[in-house]
Amino acid sequence: MRVLVGYATAHGSTREIAERIARVLDRAGLRADARPLEAVDDADAYDAFVLGSAVHGQRWLAPARDFLSGHLELLAARPVWLFSVGMPGALRGPWKRLAPLEGPAILRCLPGGLSYRAHRLLSGVILPSQLPRGGRIRFRLMGCRYGDHRDWDAIEAWAAGIAGELRA
Repeated sequence: MRVLVGYATAHGSTREIAERIARVLDRAGLRADARPLEAVDDADAYDAFVLGSAVHGQRWLAPARDFLSGHLELLAARPVWLFSVGMPGALRGPWKRLAPLEGPAILRCLPGGLSYRAHRLLSGVILPSQLPRGGRIRFRLMGCRYGDHRDWDAIEAWAAGIAGELRA
């Protein structure tokens, strides 16, 4: 079975997550390709999809949204999993309680009629250089933490679960 692990990234964190997911799927005996969604012109060659995007302003990046919109019919006929890479791991204090609200907000901005098996909101990497000056000030005032907040064990476990479903 051939699986597209497609992604849209702003700074590379989402690409690295997609590559890790593809490696887990490969180890499980599936043929997985991690590719930027804007470069995919052969989507019909895949039997299943794991699609993800960096999240900015509680929305997927345009290349990911465009891919979904342009392939709704194909995606409806094949198994699809979604992942969003944001900053819930960077949040602290009272802001941490708001993290679970981001997933539903992200999904509301995806094309209507999209069929998928599951969605995961993952933490990515956030560095001062990735934010404008005002954003850095707000980030610090909120008590957030810069750094790599990816939980590789959880990401690999999720990917292994997908592999198990696809092999069943």
